Amino acid sequence: MKASDSAYAALLTEIQNGVLAPGAVLAEVEQATRLGVSRTPLREALRRLAADGLVAQLSPRVTVVAALDADDVRQLFELRRALEESAARIAATRGDAAVFAALAAEFARTDPDAGPDAYYELIARFDAAIDAAASNEYLRSALRTVRTHLVRVRRMARDNPPRLAESVREHHLIASAIAARDADLAAHATHVHLHNALTTALESLLEETA
Repeated sequence: MKASDSAYAALLTEIQNGVLAPGAVLAEVEQATRLGVSRTPLREALRRLAADGLVAQLSPRVTVVAALDADDVRQLFELRRALEESAARIAATRGDAAVFAALAAEFARTDPDAGPDAYYELIARFDAAIDAAASNEYLRSALRTVRTHLVRVRRMARDNPPRLAESVREHHLIASAIAARDADLAAHATHVHLHNALTTALESLLEETA
């Protein structure tokens, strides 16, 4: 792996999981030393993160982790709703019903109280199945960008067991609708899920700033 790729992956993970909080200053010398790379690959990593919208360049020498406020979350979900509802509808018409029936069965067996990591791994496989079913590289690319930011938002629900349980049921319905080739239900169930996810994210942000 190239040094710039390694630095990018490390910083991306730390931003997404909250180790590097919004507003954290990413000093070149400090970060290069910490990550064991020279300043040139670090700068390339920071440029990629800036293109992703995850860091902001305040000056030629000062880079910070981008903020994530209520307006950012609302805008992200506006795009997410348009993309994911369309993707669910397309998957219901093009996807392999057996694949989504199997995923629905997994959601039915999922116990979020056992820990969120396994649940999010199942979500990643569900997202990949939708991408494969839609078979649209433009849609896949747009969703990839949204999911890069979504990891930061999802952290807000990790300590909210009731919301995780609701999300499991919502994904079970979406997967079941796709398996049944009911495009309208798949899109509507996705809409309901995203509405509930947005409400929870905004409530969590409000609690953090209270």
